[in-house]
Amino acid sequence: MLESSPLEEVNNEITIEFDNNNQAKIVYDSIILELKTAPDYRSSINMDLKDNIISIMIIAQDATSFRASFNSVIKWIKLSLEIYNLTYEQ
Repeated sequence: MLESSPLEEVNNEITIEFDNNNQAKIVYDSIILELKTAPDYRSSINMDLKDNIISIMIIAQDATSFRASFNSVIKWIKLSLEIYNLTYEQ
């Protein structure tokens, strides 16, 4: 096992463009609480909404934490979009 890693921090911004402002707002409102209450001591996630674009910034202490945070965010967005599609696109 490695004693230390040359990688000090992993961070990235993810930008997702939605079909319209309403869709982006609903997805944003659906997952913002998850981001604020998810206990993770090795990473932090910030999210911003502007028009039909959600920007997500993930800052993690290591690649494993970054991947876990990224997967969680994508899973929450996917679920929110599935519910949106069932509810609004009938």
